[in-house]
Amino acid sequence: MIARYDRAITSRQRILTLAAFVTVALCWSGSWTAGKLGVETIPPFELSTIRFALAGLVMLVIARVTGAPLGLRKLPLVILAAAFGIFGYNALVFFALTITPASDGALIVPTINPVLTVLFASFLGERLTANKLVGLAIATVGAAIVIAAATGLTFTGERLVGDLLLLGGAACWSVYAILGSITTRHGSPLGVTAVACLAGAVMLFPLGFLEHGYTDVPSWPLVAWLDIAYLVVFATIIGFVLFYWAVRRFGAGLASMVSYLVPIFALIQAVTILGEQPEPLEIVGGGIILVGVRFATWRFKAETPLEEAAPA
Repeated sequence: MIARYDRAITSRQRILTLAAFVTVALCWSGSWTAGKLGVETIPPFELSTIRFALAGLVMLVIARVTGAPLGLRKLPLVILAAAFGIFGYNALVFFALTITPASDGALIVPTINPVLTVLFASFLGERLTANKLVGLAIATVGAAIVIAAATGLTFTGERLVGDLLLLGGAACWSVYAILGSITTRHGSPLGVTAVACLAGAVMLFPLGFLEHGYTDVPSWPLVAWLDIAYLVVFATIIGFVLFYWAVRRFGAGLASMVSYLVPIFALIQAVTILGEQPEPLEIVGGGIILVGVRFATWRFKAETPLEEAAPA
């Protein structure tokens, strides 16, 4: 009976992991298209500031109504996480989107992010299991195939600069994920994300004065506000909160594997929504990524190893 109960728990954990990963990947894959469309009509720093200010306020209200803890006991770490994951990541990525294709961001950042996160997490005590390392290697090979097929490996001029900025953004996000495994010990994913978004919006706010100083906000077209609405509701509130939930439950390294699913869903959206035809190698690479992610999440334990190494 005990063995049967344990198998049922494990089965539920795997389904829960899959559902969380798929939901986050769906939300984030669409954010690259929304972000690219947004920066074509409005300045990137103003867009980022408005996005996180709105998302932070909405989540703060929900957290207060539901009684979700904000993690203020670790406020300095939450602010540091905001500096990397909200300010640093978005300043680099959204500026990069003004000079490089959105497809580069949707391919490069999700590929580099899990590798950096696993490496950073290992320095802080998160265990590197054999299946996680093998799965990471398999998924990286699949992602490399997808990138090669999609871009032809042509990175020159402004596109090269943009891609380097994207790499910097991936590093910032990895630090954000690591810090999240500590801050969510003292607050809910919703509350911690709300505070981080508001802190990040304050940091991003001065950069808007390097553009139009927010005087152009009343003239933004409806399509820009629709892009912002997607980024606020799906990419930020749902995506960020669920990602931090996964970090707290499964650890930063395992949770970061969700990034490998983003190129796959971006590819599916390109086919179903934009009518684009993928290269055969892109499909092969996507299949390899799924194998790697499945291997990395095989027989995991629902815990956050970093919590054991983090100071109370």
